[in-house]
Amino acid sequence: MRALVTGATGFTGGHLARRLLAAGDTVRALVRDPTKAADLAKAGVDVVPGDLTDRASLARAMVDVDVVYNIGALYRAAGLKESVYRAVNADAVVTLIECAKAAGVTRVVHCSTVGVHGDIEHPPANEDAPLRPGDVYQVTKVLGEQLGREAAARTGVELVIARPSGIYGPGDRRLLKLFGGVARGRFLFLGAGKIFYHLTHVDDLCDGFRLCATVPAAAGRIYILAGGEVTTLNELVALAADIAKVAPPKMRWPVWPFWVAGALCEALCAPFGIEPPIFRRRVDFFTKSRAFDISRARAELGFAPRVGLREGIGRTLEWYREHGWI
Repeated sequence: MRALVTGATGFTGGHLARRLLAAGDTVRALVRDPTKAADLAKAGVDVVPGDLTDRASLARAMVDVDVVYNIGALYRAAGLKESVYRAVNADAVVTLIECAKAAGVTRVVHCSTVGVHGDIEHPPANEDAPLRPGDVYQVTKVLGEQLGREAAARTGVELVIARPSGIYGPGDRRLLKLFGGVARGRFLFLGAGKIFYHLTHVDDLCDGFRLCATVPAAAGRIYILAGGEVTTLNELVALAADIAKVAPPKMRWPVWPFWVAGALCEALCAPFGIEPPIFRRRVDFFTKSRAFDISRARAELGFAPRVGLREGIGRTLEWYREHGWI
């Protein structure tokens, strides 16, 4: 297939571009800064400059493309207005689908997030669970799904929405605080650790994305893509410590002082566009359950996660060590 990947200079998008190349696809990457995609270009990816909010660059990037993987998103950054998040995470989805229609693109695979479901009260949650977004990122991802489905219905473009759970693997920075912190004996553990946490290895996720693009029956569907194992946070930390051959953290700190401190830091830092040293979202990591049912993806896509937690965490820690991150 001839594929276009947005967000290819990010962790997930970069892995996907390389995974598609390995599967024999022709891959083009839309990137804001081509200098950051030099490694992708060397690997054989056709790197083109552009931006999700620029209709003209999207249209140029879609020439002679069969499928678009929309991985690019504005995650969480200090001091940005909600309108900026909306422009990238929601309005740009509509523009992308309209450009896909004009270019004759068959299908768009849009990467959303399980975060749209918020805290899971009755785990495991499936795709029909209530939507309870908790911050501006999740709110605009919900809107992106809604506007994307409307645009797909209007244009006839096949849209498949993927909702990944916590993504990890070699090169990931977001879970470095967890795995790296445990390995170095510096993990700050808040709360009782009884909430569920559900991870997805990036290799399994990329395989799931490609199934979303290639399985005919996937058109118009939403799929949760997650790993085959669900653990409590206690179990996950203990497993990471065992793999790293260190003792698991013994000290547990109460949640509420850190939540209050996070709220104060956000209030003080946000007006100046400064990344707060602590914020409530990081505290929420210790209090909100994330456990999901991937039965739909298994049954309809043939999705079958192959990277177990022990293997995946081991690979990730090894990569961190090789690159001096721990």
